[in-house]
Amino acid sequence: MIRKMEHVAIIVNDMDTSIGYYEDLFGFVLRLRGSNDIREMAFLYLPDTPDVEIELIRDLNPTETYAEISVVNHLAFTVDNIEETITAFQDKGIAFLSEQTKPTLDGGKMILFKGPSGEMLQLVERGK
Repeated sequence: MIRKMEHVAIIVNDMDTSIGYYEDLFGFVLRLRGSNDIREMAFLYLPDTPDVEIELIRDLNPTETYAEISVVNHLAFTVDNIEETITAFQDKGIAFLSEQTKPTLDGGKMILFKGPSGEMLQLVERGK
């Protein structure tokens, strides 16, 4: 039986830039970084939820387009106050894909933006 969600993998263009981005913007902590003959990898977690991680992957010699292999639409992050978070992220240079939040099915709000390697990211404020 499945016990928990382990991690989500994100293909990145520059490992140092991506690690810094997830640490600075979201508060992720680097747990492990290493490489083998074909790729560099890093695992990051949030201190409040250390059992779920993101894995950053950078191929040392890219030979194929990941969009053709696998499709992950976006990675979502829960926030307490989406307007405050949007303002804080805009102060750090983040450009959102829309000017306003959109409603979620549970009566909350969400907004999308792109990470440093073009990955789609989402902020979600849950409905009450």
